[in-house]
Amino acid sequence: MTRYLFNRLLQSVVVLFVFISLVFFLVQAQPGDYANVYTLDPRLTPEQKAELRKSFGLEQPLYTQYALYVRNFLEGDLGTSFKHREPVIDVLLQRLPRTVMLFATAAVISFYLGFALGKIIAWRRGRFVEYASTISGVFLFTVFTPWLALMALWLFGLQLDWLPLGQFVNPQLWQNAPFDTNYVFVRLLLTLFIGVGVLLTALYFLGRRGMRGREFWFLGLSVAVAAGAWIWWAASGLGGYGFDILKHMVLPVMVLTAISFAGTMLLTRNSMLEVLREDFVLAARAKGLPDKVVRDRHVARNAILPVVTSLIFSLATAVDGGVITESIFSWPGLGLTLLSSAIEADLPLAVGAFVFTGIFSLVAHVIADVLYVFLDPRIRYA
Repeated sequence: MTRYLFNRLLQSVVVLFVFISLVFFLVQAQPGDYANVYTLDPRLTPEQKAELRKSFGLEQPLYTQYALYVRNFLEGDLGTSFKHREPVIDVLLQRLPRTVMLFATAAVISFYLGFALGKIIAWRRGRFVEYASTISGVFLFTVFTPWLALMALWLFGLQLDWLPLGQFVNPQLWQNAPFDTNYVFVRLLLTLFIGVGVLLTALYFLGRRGMRGREFWFLGLSVAVAAGAWIWWAASGLGGYGFDILKHMVLPVMVLTAISFAGTMLLTRNSMLEVLREDFVLAARAKGLPDKVVRDRHVARNAILPVVTSLIFSLATAVDGGVITESIFSWPGLGLTLLSSAIEADLPLAVGAFVFTGIFSLVAHVIADVLYVFLDPRIRYA
């Protein structure tokens, strides 16, 4: 296992090197260069334009520019944003918690609901619940995302006036706040990850011990975790600010959950139907095991592998996948940053966001490969 992990990490490093090299040469191949943002000013003299190009290092040979680019990348220097006048890495780290919070919440909810319902409709194949759920899932999975998001804004934000329209905080509430939004976002993320970690650990041990009434124990623990989180936020004085963020998250999370939930449900259903054909399922039924035990411990456990893989990859592509959602809901995360930087020709920021996407994808592939060992005991790496 250790040897496999070392080889896998080495492969990821090579792929990352190839990826950043391709990004560099693609940027170099397009018309113009970084200096165009400044040299297009008609007030500049030719001497000033030449000095600007020299300050960007564009007068140097291509291989020298490439070596400098790789060295800066290894040092964590992705350049300076033209628009924000800040280092690109600082801008990306500022927007990262917002995107992670949005997509992590939607991913957790959609995975739990989609996997649970996918098990049921696969087990009850041929009944009305399967047809209704499958048709609804196909509709949500293939729906035009901007249309669904705009309909949610129109219905819940404009007609019913239940939820705020766009933005991610209330400016009046945060005007005199003694901290910035990222301070609260990071704590919301920690609360989410700790809560999910506690629940997953509890679910694992409840399943290992085979306790009766596991569902009631899990439900009680979920209520206790939620109550503990609520008490902590209320006592910390951050409750009002956290609630404001959560209120603005409802609509984008609702749209993302609906689409992701449908995909998870359909994938779980198809994976479950494949596993149901295996001989060990027939043997488990022949032993007289209850249907619920066969479904959850034998079929669902072997069907979860592609579902978890899909979940991890969806989180990895949250940057580029969030372009549409974050743009419609005016959510200033990495997706909206990538779009705005491309439109405004802020090349260092656009390239930095693009590189972030590649890094997330590589890390997700490694995590998925490692999880294979724990989710499927039939898989062993040398």
